[in-house]
Amino acid sequence: MRPSTRISVHRPFPGALSGPAGYGPEAEDEEARFKDRPCYVFNRALPGPYDDKHCSHCRHYLTPRCPHIDEFLDDVDDLGSE
Repeated sequence: MRPSTRISVHRPFPGALSGPAGYGPEAEDEEARFKDRPCYVFNRALPGPYDDKHCSHCRHYLTPRCPHIDEFLDDVDDLGSE
């Protein structure tokens, strides 16, 4: 019998769903902000259906090779001050 591989799905970045309970126009704006960037390269370790061009599914997400790493880290810093 072959062991199964579990893949954990996380939110794309801290604060991705803003506003009350993550709904409303602000949440949609935040979601669009981290999608369809020209630097996107799909992470082939994920199943094919995850290839939605969202930053959290990029091969370089939160790595030194990500050209937007400062932007993601700024979001984390903003959450820390709340």
